Amino acid sequence: MFGEVDRNALVVCAGTWYVGDFREVRGVTQLRDVVYVVRGRSSTILRYDATTHQQLTDINLKDLREPRDIAACEMTSQLYVADWAGCVWRVSSDGADIQRWLPKSPFDTITPWTLSVTSSRLLVTSRIGRQLRQFEAAGGDELRRVGLPDYMEPLHAVESPTATFIVGHFNTQLAQNQVSEVSTEGQVLRQFSGSLCWPRHIAVDRQGNIFVADGDDCHILLLDAQLALRRVIMDKRQLNQRQPWRLCYTEQSGQLLIALIGGIVAVFDVLQRKTN
Repeated sequence: MFGEVDRNALVVCAGTWYVGDFREVRGVTQLRDVVYVVRGRSSTILRYDATTHQQLTDINLKDLREPRDIAACEMTSQLYVADWAGCVWRVSSDGADIQRWLPKSPFDTITPWTLSVTSSRLLVTSRIGRQLRQFEAAGGDELRRVGLPDYMEPLHAVESPTATFIVGHFNTQLAQNQVSEVSTEGQVLRQFSGSLCWPRHIAVDRQGNIFVADGDDCHILLLDAQLALRRVIMDKRQLNQRQPWRLCYTEQSGQLLIALIGGIVAVFDVLQRKTN
């Protein structure tokens, strides 16, 4: 069982469920009342009721080869799947409409490692080429490319409430893992270089608070908008010694979905601390 956290400690475990045989979970997201999961080397998107965790009808993408992440857009009601084989798929919430969506041009190449959606903008993190690419989520028009410093090996990035980018990465110069805030011009504005072993995935709320899935250390960090560490909100005990791979924070419900090694998705209620 996953340990429950005291209400004063910010989060409470709301449930866990097992989603998969030998294939690890490579992405988890939520669109309204349905949770969507992709697994390594699987062409299937698993669907679950967000409240009961009951499995719903799967979505089959027969040409999906190497899923690495999945993200959802409330404004377009679409899912976006990163395929390491060289594309991003766009899928309707019920699976009725499936498109090999990016790249738009046969002369373009894209190597998506992870994805995130903010408002109606899709952000693609590419480890090859060390860049972020942002697209309009409805039509797929490219909004910008952000070149990252040569020493950054990015793992995941999200857009912040101030329209900068929060990037989890490995710093090859210092041989350490970091979380950095980067401007739209690729300038590093600030960095967090605390105890990080592998910042695989990041989520940000409307206030700029940052959740970091530190994979190899088996814990979840909470940073403030200035990249200062607030606390470790989940440690190895709460995560049952399992490494976190992916995060999905739903602002409306206040729930944090965590994909863990071993084919498990854990759900935590994020609670607001009372202040005097």
